[in-house]
Amino acid sequence: MGTCIVGRGHAPLREHDALDAPCLAEVARFKRPKEYRFVDALPKNNYGKVLKTDLRRQLQP
Repeated sequence: MGTCIVGRGHAPLREHDALDAPCLAEVARFKRPKEYRFVDALPKNNYGKVLKTDLRRQLQP
């Protein structure tokens, strides 16, 4: 599925290299995200938990 990114109001980074650069020094290569997906907001339930099934359904092609 990749990693989902929600912008904070300013223009989000859209380049894989710019997002992957901080991970190079801290995270093992096999643990880094293979892709980044940009979304407007994460679907949440009434308690504030992210609804992963709804997110997967949204991101299917």
